[in-house]
Amino acid sequence: MRPDVYDEDSRRLRVGTLIFLRWIAILGQSMACLFVYFFLDFDFPVGLCFVFIVASATLNFGLRYGTSGTFRLSDLEAVVLLCYDLVQLSFLLYLTGGVTNPFVMLLLAPVTISAVSLPRNLTLFLGIVMLSAATFLCMEYEPLPWRENEALKFPLLYRASIWASLALSAAFIALYAARVSDESRLLATALAATELVLEREQHLSQLDGLAAAAAHELGTPLATITLIIRELQKGVEKSSAEGLKDDLDLLGQEAARCREILGKLASLGADQGTMMNVLSIDTLLAEVVDPQREFGVKLEISKRGINNVAPPALARNPGLLYGLGNLVENAIDFAQSRVRIDAWWTRDLVTICIEDDGPGFSSAILDKLGDPYLRGRPTERRTKNDSQSGLGLGLFIAKTLLERSGATVETYNVSPPRTGAVVKVTWPRAALEIPAAKLIASET
Repeated sequence: MRPDVYDEDSRRLRVGTLIFLRWIAILGQSMACLFVYFFLDFDFPVGLCFVFIVASATLNFGLRYGTSGTFRLSDLEAVVLLCYDLVQLSFLLYLTGGVTNPFVMLLLAPVTISAVSLPRNLTLFLGIVMLSAATFLCMEYEPLPWRENEALKFPLLYRASIWASLALSAAFIALYAARVSDESRLLATALAATELVLEREQHLSQLDGLAAAAAHELGTPLATITLIIRELQKGVEKSSAEGLKDDLDLLGQEAARCREILGKLASLGADQGTMMNVLSIDTLLAEVVDPQREFGVKLEISKRGINNVAPPALARNPGLLYGLGNLVENAIDFAQSRVRIDAWWTRDLVTICIEDDGPGFSSAILDKLGDPYLRGRPTERRTKNDSQSGLGLGLFIAKTLLERSGATVETYNVSPPRTGAVVKVTWPRAALEIPAAKLIASET
């Protein structure tokens, strides 16, 4: 999925959300009016205020019983309802002091909701509506409720400063909320893509187990067929039915071929134990590198144990295999002529370093590598020519899968005057290695 294309249903506001937020506003408005009128004993048109409050409650009841709580509003429907909230609050503020009322800051709420859930052009429209209302309330309003014997006047400069604070606050909050919301949606979309990739790899891994199970189940009847063929061949040798003997010989050859095929199927898990898949470092690198050898780039592989430490026995992990494979594939795409894969291990760590001789990572995005939808180095891809490649998800998916396996992923460029990029993946050995007891159990 491209970063500028979202599922519209995931963006749309649920009508139940707006109903809930409006009930909170109605409760707050009612409590404020009653508190000021009865407890503070300030005189203001409280009855007219409750006309607008009751209008909001009526709208809420209409929405509640006219739609389901899970109904999602279109962008136009949502902006109309948010505009209503702005107008209703503006009338209440007009009756209670205009911009001099401390609750004028609540005009920012509809704009913030729009910034999170609606397109930017509609958020801009709501912002203009809000500033228009604030401009009117700055010039025309009923006096702020106050004591009868005290004059409470606010100069134009003070009211203008409140207008300016509303404008700046609306711009900052809208931009901030929109940016955070967009990043959250991008991350959710990218994680969904990661889950799909991992699910596919798990299905492929499960096919190995199914093949081994098929080999095991078919082995017994095939052995019986082979035994019967041998008995029939012995009987035919004592007779003169030469044509039948040739047919039995051919049938025996085909049965032997079937046994070889089943043996190959079973060998898919030959290095894997019955209950647990087991990989050596050699097998791991071979499975990662072998599919990438046909693209005209020299692949150099080295393996070593520091201080002659024995290599680890690794648990097969589809996410790990896919993540490393993706890193090698990317290195081949950007390499000029060579990719070097260096693996080493100690008693505590296992490290695989992938280095290419391409142009390296751009300094502008080096600190952001691993973020979704980040395209690091434009190139004509050697390994993929489909329209879905190059969306900036490859390194994100690889990094996510490898980190799930316990790895730390580092990305940097080689030191000048050479050029190239380096991806270094390091695991705690305990996160990869199969405990000795389980390894022995899988072999038995």
